[in-house]
Amino acid sequence: MEYAITKERLRTLPVSWLLAISGLVIVAVISHVFFAAQGNFGAASLLPSVTVIVLALATRRTLEPLIAGSLIGFLIISPTSALQDFTGAALEVMQGPVMGWILLLTGLFGGLIALLHLSGGTLAFSEKLQLYIRTRRQALLASWLLGLLIFIDDYLNALTVSAAMKKVTDKLKISREMLAYVVDSTSAPVCLLVPFSTWVIFIAGLIETNGVAEAGSGIAYYFTLIPYVVYPWIAVLIIPFVALGIIPPLGTMKKAEAHPEIPTETFPAELNQTPRVINFILPILILIGATWYFNIDALIGVGCALATCFALYTLQGIATFSRLFDEMMHGLQTMLVPIGIVFTAFILQIVNDKLGLTHFLIDTVTPYVTADWLPVIAFIVLSVLTFSTGSFWGIYAVSFPILVPLAQALDANMPLTLGALISAGAFGSHACFFGDSTVIAAKGCGISPVQHAITQLPYTLIAAGISSMIFIVLA
Repeated sequence: MEYAITKERLRTLPVSWLLAISGLVIVAVISHVFFAAQGNFGAASLLPSVTVIVLALATRRTLEPLIAGSLIGFLIISPTSALQDFTGAALEVMQGPVMGWILLLTGLFGGLIALLHLSGGTLAFSEKLQLYIRTRRQALLASWLLGLLIFIDDYLNALTVSAAMKKVTDKLKISREMLAYVVDSTSAPVCLLVPFSTWVIFIAGLIETNGVAEAGSGIAYYFTLIPYVVYPWIAVLIIPFVALGIIPPLGTMKKAEAHPEIPTETFPAELNQTPRVINFILPILILIGATWYFNIDALIGVGCALATCFALYTLQGIATFSRLFDEMMHGLQTMLVPIGIVFTAFILQIVNDKLGLTHFLIDTVTPYVTADWLPVIAFIVLSVLTFSTGSFWGIYAVSFPILVPLAQALDANMPLTLGALISAGAFGSHACFFGDSTVIAAKGCGISPVQHAITQLPYTLIAAGISSMIFIVLA
């Protein structure tokens, strides 16, 4: 497992790593001395994100690189108060409504998955699917179609599809990495193509706030943007080509597919009756229906699904109320590492905001932008930002007030420019090593976030390359 640190690994930790970390600290302090007096950290604002990416690739871990990158950022800002600033940022994140929502939603999702497993519902649903899904192609296409259907929320999508399809793909010797790629490709990208999701509601608000559309007509305007949200279209449409073998396994995905590692999942020993499909289907339908009914609120949806599990499983005599509650808490505990990764990613976002990373990159390329090149440059620059910072909605909030007047001043194609901006957020959510969608998809499929991100990277880069060419042609 990614987070099991052995004594042997600690003993063999190379001196080069200690020297590298010491070097980063020295560079951070020098950057503070050089840039702080200017009030603009310039290129030094890149250092925290570069640190995270390099350490994540080198160690195949996620949490520790995020902590290291955040501390490097605070050292650049103020070496004498870096630790105090780090703890202050951690408290700021915890006090914010977004982190509270993520903590509750992710934890309760973990509890729901544990209850579905305990009841045998997940096993029964998977066995039912196996009666109709007999080949690799069918399994991957079924995962893709199921992801297309659950478009309300990216968390809801990733955890539901992975729970439903793991047993099926395991039996057909499909790697968990491949399943995670399909799951992740149909989470945020699909949510951006269907204008009834949490992502679209947020973007519609930004459209109205920045004067692109009148108050109350943001959703209607978003409908006109859907043809120009290129990256989600490409990311979603590539999957059938991968499933059919037209696009073969690439890079590290080829190795994962050649030797799939299937985790062992024990069947609940205390289950004394035949597993029933209804024990999976009913809670999931309640989850989706309640989320939709309560204004796309997945937190209320998962609460209703948990209540359904408790009532349904108690009435069937599957387990006592206390046993079900204990299992729910155990499922919540399994989500602590993903929650920790998302939490630390938010701290990194605070560091990047204080360093002015977004404004630095945008200000650097703006003088060279023309109307025809604005969409593709916006897509590339903002994709780099979302990939390196793990901030998607945050980048949207910062970029809208910059790109909208810039597009107006250059007389650029506004729908195409906004489509490029939105596409960049989709790419970041899809590809970022520590993005919440990546972390949740990896957790749902039982692999590490870095393992998932590295294996799917060739496909995300292909989709990004095709999207860039389309933005150039359309402009």
